[in-house]
Amino acid sequence: MPATLIQPSTVPGKLLYFTPPKDGSRPITRINEDANYDSRFNWVQAEHTVPIENIRGKEDSYTLNSAGFQYYQHKSKHTAFSNDEDIEREYYPESVELIKQLTGASKVVLFDHTIRRRRPGELDTDPSKRQPVSNVHVDQTSQSAKSRVLRHLPASEAPQLLKKRFQIINLWRPISHPAYDWPLTLCDFRSMNREKDLVPIALIYPDREGETYGVKYSPEQKWKYLKGMTPEEIVLIKCYDSIEDGSVSVLTPHTAFEDPSTPEGSPLRESIELRALVFYD
Repeated sequence: MPATLIQPSTVPGKLLYFTPPKDGSRPITRINEDANYDSRFNWVQAEHTVPIENIRGKEDSYTLNSAGFQYYQHKSKHTAFSNDEDIEREYYPESVELIKQLTGASKVVLFDHTIRRRRPGELDTDPSKRQPVSNVHVDQTSQSAKSRVLRHLPASEAPQLLKKRFQIINLWRPISHPAYDWPLTLCDFRSMNREKDLVPIALIYPDREGETYGVKYSPEQKWKYLKGMTPEEIVLIKCYDSIEDGSVSVLTPHTAFEDPSTPEGSPLRESIELRALVFYD
């Protein structure tokens, strides 16, 4: 086989990590504000080049309970992904059933979705212009995960549901073509130190406040991706698990990255992620 056709199993990826505000203040990110883009953050990003392994062919070694993410083959009935109402009417129900089937959950509540279409030079200033996220992050903290349940479930149900195991899981899928351009990379939970690597960041919305984790660089972190994910492939990404005793993964740092082995002329990345509250009896 000519050398040009051999795909590297590991590529160097330039990832943007969290570093604390220089003045020691509480880290914040302001969401959906039209102010100067850089002024939305009071913390600093630091670039590190890390090895990112393509695990195609050995995906079965990485599971939700062990690594914090898991890849599956699944062809969705809904394929247009052009209209939010159609997505909620058609893609949501089949995704609820899929997550139940794959996890064994008894109840799944989808609370939002994001479509990302990479458009170079376009700022991520409102929900219709979401770009691939280019900094390492975790979507939820323990506190914000519990707040999500209280926010999205009836007051008559939430307290009982919080007494049992629950998770927040993202279902991520490429749209319309394989995601060679700016793919998603995930950090194996087993390679990270929650106490040292994670820092809560307040998300300041116009009408409320949330919380996410910034991720500090560590050479111990092991990064993985599935090169050329197709629209018939999905990855479940664990953002939170209420079992925090060390027996299972709790969360998954992740980010988009520029893959230096992307084939020339690959179409710009388009993807959809659903966010789900996942409950167990």
